[in-house]
Amino acid sequence: MISGVTTEPAILDAMELTSDPELEARFAESAHRILADLVSGGAALGWVEPPSRDEVVDLLGHVVSAVRAGDAALRAAYLDRRLVGFGYWLRYARPTHRPHADLEKIAVDAAAHGRGVGRALTTALIADAREAGIEVLTLDVRGDNTHALHLYRSLGFSEYGRLPDFVAVGEHRYDKVFSMLDLRRQG
Repeated sequence: MISGVTTEPAILDAMELTSDPELEARFAESAHRILADLVSGGAALGWVEPPSRDEVVDLLGHVVSAVRAGDAALRAAYLDRRLVGFGYWLRYARPTHRPHADLEKIAVDAAAHGRGVGRALTTALIADAREAGIEVLTLDVRGDNTHALHLYRSLGFSEYGRLPDFVAVGEHRYDKVFSMLDLRRQG
């Protein structure tokens, strides 16, 4: 599971994270720290101000409930026994959209950028989507997040739409870029 010093991230799934109450509590605390730090630094994660610990706990509770219902996947990345990132997808709720899911968050601690954590998380989540029978995995990215856009393109996602100046952060405006990975076309 989580052991020793490593250069490759250890990727855990939601069941591993929630099987031990102590690990689950540490995960929530570390996830809050990562999100708060990233948002404070201007990261594009859906918040303008850093989320509170309660907001993060509620979010993770919602995702874990969806995982247990077969409607989501949650992955966490550890380097040297420290949480350095996490991500998840949620299946669409509408009956006509149930074969599809949205990759909603990939959050990687700034100190771990460039170490393959985002790629490892996204790759694991894509594998989870395939295993769950997801046909199309979608996501949206703030237009100035060039590293994420490059990562998703390199993993086979293609842009299918863009809303100019849609994301408002104070006086700044950014495009919202929609991308998809059609898993029906991949073996």
